[in-house]
Amino acid sequence: MKRNYEYSVGNKKIVREITYIPGRYVLAMIVSVLEIIAILAIVIGLCIYLPLFYLAAIITQICCIIHIVASDVNPDYKIPWLICILILPVIGFMLYFLFSSRKLKPKYVKRLKLLKNKSYESDHSKIIEKMEKENLAAANQARMIAKISESHVFINTKVEYFPTGESAFSSMLADLKRAEKFIFLEYFIIEEGKLWNSILEVLKEKAAAGVDVKVVYDDIGCMTTLPGNYSKKLKAHKIDATPFSRLKGGADSEFNNRNHRKITVVDGYIGYTGGVNIADEYVNEKVRFGYWKDNAVRLEGEAVKELTKLFLIDYGINVKYVPEYKYDCFPSVKAQTDGYVLPFGDGPFPLYTHRVGKSLIQNMLASATKYVYITTPYLIIDNDLCQDIENTAMRGVDVRIILPHIPDKKLVFEMTKSFYNRLMSAGVKIYEYEPGFIHAKTYVVDDEYAMVGTINLDYRSLVHHFENGVWLCGCSAIKNIKADVLDTISKSIEVTDQMKKVGKFKRFIRAIFRVFAPLM
Repeated sequence: MKRNYEYSVGNKKIVREITYIPGRYVLAMIVSVLEIIAILAIVIGLCIYLPLFYLAAIITQICCIIHIVASDVNPDYKIPWLICILILPVIGFMLYFLFSSRKLKPKYVKRLKLLKNKSYESDHSKIIEKMEKENLAAANQARMIAKISESHVFINTKVEYFPTGESAFSSMLADLKRAEKFIFLEYFIIEEGKLWNSILEVLKEKAAAGVDVKVVYDDIGCMTTLPGNYSKKLKAHKIDATPFSRLKGGADSEFNNRNHRKITVVDGYIGYTGGVNIADEYVNEKVRFGYWKDNAVRLEGEAVKELTKLFLIDYGINVKYVPEYKYDCFPSVKAQTDGYVLPFGDGPFPLYTHRVGKSLIQNMLASATKYVYITTPYLIIDNDLCQDIENTAMRGVDVRIILPHIPDKKLVFEMTKSFYNRLMSAGVKIYEYEPGFIHAKTYVVDDEYAMVGTINLDYRSLVHHFENGVWLCGCSAIKNIKADVLDTISKSIEVTDQMKKVGKFKRFIRAIFRVFAPLM
């Protein structure tokens, strides 16, 4: 939360904005820390005073190491846990048991299955057959991503691309005002300010008129931007709101698997997604890191069904009872179409058995023959993905990655820079967006494919968070995406060999952080 603090210096009054964390979050974090300390203290105490228990702990540690080595987890994710276990006997494997994976309660699994079964039904086999006749490689990409994300390929969908947060929210506000049945909003961050207040006024008006308005926001993502009881405040205006994975305090992975999705759905046939959260800096009403470069896409037609499904599942697993709807959440609405659209979700194991975003990016890299252009705020990737990017460049494909010149997190930016030398040695061109911070997550290939969504090139997005995106094939919007990326490059600084040079100490620090990056 932000609050203005006013004080006087002589005859002059000075107003400063301070950020504080609401008491509910502070209490939850204290409970979490105390619970972790208590668990570790009990185990260590038993090891000290009961020799047989210590022996059992050592055997458990050995079994834990064998389990990690033999698992199917990415080796980059294994290494920091193995180091942790070996450096911190007993404590290390206890931390692994507490935080290494998401634990699903039977009630949660049952609710998830029920919500999926209540979703829309779609058979895209004929669409895939049509794609195979036009472009077999594209059909194979679509089939793979649809299977591992439990999504579908759609036609009858109009796609519009917005190169800035300002243009996206101007259009979104107009669509919200036209809502007749329902409005669904799901965002990682919602912050009180000019942008959210303008949207909130529309939501209040629509809710008062009988439109079903639902809002999901990430509880930790909004820790410093909303009051701890904000969902109750919204409910006072007939807006059904719920925080995603409410922070209760516990020694588990609730801090890890956050909802990074950005979704707006209006009446089931208009949808928005992209990198933009609902806060003033995303539309440059507030300047934090120079100009904030972001983007979004607007879908109109059949493909919006998948965005609706993702929202209803995320909302449904975070409210007390399974919601019932008196209207059709998945209307069949045909729209102008000129290509194939595949919206998809991604998230942590075991909710998603494959890394959807990473798999799609790898497929796009493998299919490229001319160019791959990527914009991302962060570049902290595992060895597999790094090799795929290198191999694509070494095949002669023009690979360009655009990153911020003004970072929002300096430590993360240092980790990002640690990949410059390796990628550039393979022929990858790296640019830094000079006007400020680039938050857009864009992937465009050969004028044929593009993906816009919430997925960053870092472990948070690729492994831990709930994410979403839209894969496009043969859509006219792709040329607009490419034009925007090229315009962004024209405003960026190309990283040179001279810019890569750093001292030995900084290289050492970067190396340490890279080892533990998968756990951050």
